[in-house]
Amino acid sequence: MQITRDIRDLIDRTLAEDLSIGDPTTDILVPPDLESTAVLLAKEEGILAGLDVGLEAFRRFDDRVSITALLEDGAPIRPGDHLGTIQGRVASLLKAERTAVNFMQHMSGIATQTQRYVKAVEGHPVRIVDTRKTTPGLRFLEKYAVRMGGGQNHRQNLGDGILIKDNHIDALRGDGMSLGDVVKKAIREASHTIRVEVEVETLEQLDEALDAGAGIILLDNMDVEQMTIAVQIAKGKAFTEASGGITLETVRAVAATGVDIISVGALTHSVLALDISMDMLD
Repeated sequence: MQITRDIRDLIDRTLAEDLSIGDPTTDILVPPDLESTAVLLAKEEGILAGLDVGLEAFRRFDDRVSITALLEDGAPIRPGDHLGTIQGRVASLLKAERTAVNFMQHMSGIATQTQRYVKAVEGHPVRIVDTRKTTPGLRFLEKYAVRMGGGQNHRQNLGDGILIKDNHIDALRGDGMSLGDVVKKAIREASHTIRVEVEVETLEQLDEALDAGAGIILLDNMDVEQMTIAVQIAKGKAFTEASGGITLETVRAVAATGVDIISVGALTHSVLALDISMDMLD
């Protein structure tokens, strides 16, 4: 992963969050000139993501440490796997440890969860994508982790496409506009490079959106039976995206409806961290 200035700034802020008033435990107990080597260790099976970010955290804290990546992001990992090593002053390793491991655990948890969804729909020509339900300030890293797990990204931000949702439609209905009117206005006034997507909850709304020329239809919280009908109606007219409450237990049935895209907020908004630790080697 390319470590950009934004990522370095983020790492610096998280280090400051943990060390704003120092580390008396390490300062009292560990001689400042004591050196050693530590290893980043997988303690759970999953998919690795965020290794470069974690290693960079040690380097941002102390540019004299020597870091080595032993695996690459996207690699499957098992308990006991060595992910990377850090050599340098023990005090520096201990002070940067939590920041480094937090990034890796969180991002690897997202990559691991994403791969579970991707594997669950194997055999169906559908894409698993994320949403904007991300941790504030961490979206770039979280969406990167989704890609490491085999998923793809939906919008990075509000400027990355037009998605007309129910609140847009409800607000404009008070101004005398129908769903179709809203879609036509978006198509008419948007750049020709932007495809217009609209969220629908019923087959009647679907027909109205298609008649207005929507390029992508988001089928929101439809059951599998209704979704199957919607996909057949939209076939050849617009791409279809399924969204809303989709879980690992239901995602394969959703994929079987023939939708082109399945968006899953749970890839990022409530993922469990993957267990990773730093252990001293000597």
